[in-house]
Amino acid sequence: MSEPIISVSGLRGTIGDQLTPLVAVRYIAALASTLPEGPVVIGRDGRESGCMLAQIIGATLQAHGHDVIDLGVAATPTVGIEVRAATAVAGVQISASHNPRQYNGIKLFGSEGRVLPKSAGERVLSAYRNDHAKWVDVSRLGAMTASRDAHETHLKTVLATVDSNKIAARKFKVLLDSNHGAGSLLGARLLNDLGCEATIVGGDPNGQFAHGPEPLAENLTEICELVREGDYDVGFCQDPDADRLAIIDEQGNFIGEEMTVALCLMQLFEKQDRATVQIDANGDTNGTNDSESPGTIVINCATSGLARHLADKYGYQLLQSAVGEANVADLMIAEQAIFGGEGNGGPIDPAVGYVRDSFVGMARVLELLALRQKPLSHLVAELPPLSMVKEKAPLDAATLPKLFDALTKEFADAEPSRLDGLKLQWSDRWLLVRGSNTEPIVRFIAEAPTTEEARALCDIAHKASMAVSRA
Repeated sequence: MSEPIISVSGLRGTIGDQLTPLVAVRYIAALASTLPEGPVVIGRDGRESGCMLAQIIGATLQAHGHDVIDLGVAATPTVGIEVRAATAVAGVQISASHNPRQYNGIKLFGSEGRVLPKSAGERVLSAYRNDHAKWVDVSRLGAMTASRDAHETHLKTVLATVDSNKIAARKFKVLLDSNHGAGSLLGARLLNDLGCEATIVGGDPNGQFAHGPEPLAENLTEICELVREGDYDVGFCQDPDADRLAIIDEQGNFIGEEMTVALCLMQLFEKQDRATVQIDANGDTNGTNDSESPGTIVINCATSGLARHLADKYGYQLLQSAVGEANVADLMIAEQAIFGGEGNGGPIDPAVGYVRDSFVGMARVLELLALRQKPLSHLVAELPPLSMVKEKAPLDAATLPKLFDALTKEFADAEPSRLDGLKLQWSDRWLLVRGSNTEPIVRFIAEAPTTEEARALCDIAHKASMAVSRA
């Protein structure tokens, strides 16, 4: 048997090898050993192994004295919403995100309804490695309750962030590809409440993925064709646990995950800008003080520069965190950011929760289309052309400092940052070089006006990594 892939926010692995019932019991016992008294919320995506794991995880929590609220099949952001709604002490989402069918995973939430932050995650990880548990006697066993409606609170919270009437008036024709994951259950209700004519593809959450589970261009060629042939206004594509969203325009063009946060920011800035102009025209306020930023946005350092372009255009402050949802959430909370997210299709709206949320993305993109009354392809064309390339190479972690020094010297005209690995920033492009947390490799991510220019940056970094490896 192999060890699961484990981090401070959870673990994942192949069923029957890396992730067995014994591993799940040991990991959840470790979590429970760090918790105060109180209920715990559990949910799962549509994978066929999810029901089995939910029973094991629920029973382990009960055996530690915790009442369990079982959401059944639910999106990852929904678990965060329900943790807060139930005043729970923790949450557990059973999902391997975009990994193939043979995988499943366990993702942990704190009582704030967000992915477990690093300090709490390290306590769980230490307890797991030391086989900690706090089993209780029969008089203190917890109870199991099935949620009456796992999605209602999340639905209402997302709807409250947009102008539903304005969206409904447009009667958008939408295709939603949930790929037999968890997203269709709330997705169909959300689109219906927004007055859309919605077609759901892969709506049965049974985990039998019709195509590769990660919402990438190569996995969505058939969905793009459906959008093009069906004359849809937009196509939305979720990953299995529905915390990520990729988008297809009305022409059937895959515009990708990196565009999701950018379009959400366009909607946010456009809506606030219009509200300010309207209030000024009515004489109710003196308007925004141009010397102060109207708000702060947080992205991770691997997210597209489109976010910075939009923040600069509308006068917002943009900050970058290290890669990882928990890092983005930490900085958003510390800076009281009004919005944030990761470029893998994960917008984070603090008005909904500090969790990546595909439903936030769908609602905001639809409102943007309603506000601008232009096809999605036209809105995308307003943004500067940027292309991202991602590569990797084998490299021992001990060699990374030498590689960073070599690249900083090679690209002396760039602004360097070592927030997370090494990021080299120019006015119109950037290169990020960071080691993997789970395997002896280094990852190169570059963005530039063209694919060729971005690939050239990765190629130089790759050659430098080979040079330091040989030295």
